[in-house]
Amino acid sequence: MFKSYIEEWLSNPGKNLLAGIVVALVLIPEAIAFSIIAGVDPMVGLYAAFIIATTTSIVGGRPAMISGAAALIVTPLVREHGVDYLFAATILMGIIQLLLGILKIGRLMKFIPRSVMIGFVNALAIMIFMSQLEHIFGISISTYIYIAITLLIVYIVPKYFKAIPAPLIAIILLTTLYMVTGSNVRTVGDLGTITREFPDFLIPQVPFNLETLAIILPYSLSMAIVGLVESLLTAKIVDEATDSHSNKNKESRGQGIANIITGLFGGMGGCAMIGQSVINVKSGARSRLSTFTAGVFLIILILLLGDVVVQIPMPILAGIMVMVSISTFDWKSFKYVKQAPRTDAVVMILTVVIVLFTHNLAIGVIVGVIFSSLFFATKISNVHVHQTIENHFYKYAFTGQLFFVSIDSMMNQLDFSIENSQIELDFTHAHLWDDSAINAIDSMVKKFEDKNNTVFVKQLNTDSRKIISELSQLNESHLT
Repeated sequence: MFKSYIEEWLSNPGKNLLAGIVVALVLIPEAIAFSIIAGVDPMVGLYAAFIIATTTSIVGGRPAMISGAAALIVTPLVREHGVDYLFAATILMGIIQLLLGILKIGRLMKFIPRSVMIGFVNALAIMIFMSQLEHIFGISISTYIYIAITLLIVYIVPKYFKAIPAPLIAIILLTTLYMVTGSNVRTVGDLGTITREFPDFLIPQVPFNLETLAIILPYSLSMAIVGLVESLLTAKIVDEATDSHSNKNKESRGQGIANIITGLFGGMGGCAMIGQSVINVKSGARSRLSTFTAGVFLIILILLLGDVVVQIPMPILAGIMVMVSISTFDWKSFKYVKQAPRTDAVVMILTVVIVLFTHNLAIGVIVGVIFSSLFFATKISNVHVHQTIENHFYKYAFTGQLFFVSIDSMMNQLDFSIENSQIELDFTHAHLWDDSAINAIDSMVKKFEDKNNTVFVKQLNTDSRKIISELSQLNESHLT
């Protein structure tokens, strides 16, 4: 156990340190942007990015995954009640996530089908790309030049030189070029003011009563669910990218602890960031050290190098994020739409559309899972009933899964006009799943017996016989 934890921290430290530095630089503009969206000072997002990254690196369940600040639907709360209510809501959000982690919410990940995962990834890639457009178009010719050079560096340099992550090379070279030439481009400083201060511990200045709880609980609950959905799905994506396994329940608890701490230090809530996680992994990161470095280097940049950070041209960071969006998008999904079952293709496209329309990844995933479940239930609800007749002996052989969705299909294939006969209901190739199926069996037996028929229920498998014995009104004389 201890050896494994050490490996999670110290495997290939050089690459992980450099990757963390790259991510720290990319976290800054996004943290500031989320602060602006939420209507709070940029430092609220930057403090959150620092605290959440460092905390999850220690207590989270997924090495090399990056978590940071996110707006997470809090703008109305800040506008109507003030920033202290945001801090209180963030703390409560963390408590909810911690409890969900203790309740092993991570096991619900197995209910998210591949079609929803593909839709989630593609929607996120499109959102990352679209969020960069304001930093690319309609600004200046120099902006286009910086974007082009950044993309050339991040795509060409790794083919010949991998000791230093290409995005870090692009940031250092082009920031130096900007500081020397003073090109006409926007910089990080244009997004907001960076104050050289370490976050202070604070207790939110809100009344500790039921009225406050009623105000913040809806926001906290929404943030907790949205944050966990995004974090656990991002963890699963990083699992696949690194061919490794992570503890989703531990990650849930880690996200909760991180949000409790950030709320107590004047930060906003946050969750896993797929864009930054992809940059981290593509830069060679595989350990917790990369995430820890990202958080620590971020606060170092704020405290010691604030004057340099504000001069980083936005086109460089936008170019890096464009690269991330291109590599994140599942380009095989076009082939998937043509070859996959039509219902899976519909679920994938629906997930993308919902996410892009609502700008809420959790809603898209939930809708995708619901429709996938409905399609699956419909698909397996087709029950075939084969009838054979010989001298007033009727045999119905059932094939399929019997549950609440398939009952009508089954009942419509039976002839309840039969009279004065012996009827055998053969369930050799069927399985009874719920009380609706049991009630249907009771109902069909009663209908047949009302016409003076003798009815036998045969060949139930062990599980079906067990549920029959617990819920059915049939007696032993019916069962053979």
